[in-house]
Amino acid sequence: MKRLLILLVAILAGLPLLGCGTTAKEIQARSQSGKTDVFTEVIGSKAIPKGFADLTIKADIKTHVEGYYILESKESLHGKEKYPFLVNIDGQVARWEVDGIRDVKPAYDGDGKTSRDPEAQEGFKYMLEKNIRLAVGSHKVFFGLPEDNHSTEVEVSLKEGEMNILEFRPIYRTKRIPTRIPTFLKGIDKYEVFLNGKKIL
Repeated sequence: MKRLLILLVAILAGLPLLGCGTTAKEIQARSQSGKTDVFTEVIGSKAIPKGFADLTIKADIKTHVEGYYILESKESLHGKEKYPFLVNIDGQVARWEVDGIRDVKPAYDGDGKTSRDPEAQEGFKYMLEKNIRLAVGSHKVFFGLPEDNHSTEVEVSLKEGEMNILEFRPIYRTKRIPTRIPTFLKGIDKYEVFLNGKKIL
């Protein structure tokens, strides 16, 4: 019975790692670019040609400062100068490394209670904003965080001549019971996705 209990605990402990490994493999596979003609990055303001639409991709994440977790690998990019975002649209890949900025928010509110702001306390904030141009119609957008083994995929439909905004808003994991307060210090849980302000995921 004792051996069975130990085996069960070992299996349950390994499940999160198995999930992360699966996502890591998917991110690795999606980071291989098979196409180069799906989209182009647009710098500045340029007229949108016939048959095309613009899509601004916005995403952000806040991580702990370097060295916050003693056992974390020194190769981790959390709290470092740059953080990578991966985007794969219909087989074309872009990997953008974004500069981090130190971001400090109060850990407690005005009443002395623990802040419910998921980005409270000191960390590093990374904000991605890229404008791309692609053909009108439906496109599958794969968004990944290689450093955190996290990915999200959505489908968007674009109309000719339109300027669109696809935004990925982070939802962080929560602290343990009883607080259940989300905090960036626990890492990313998922992203809510919005197209032109309307939630699509």
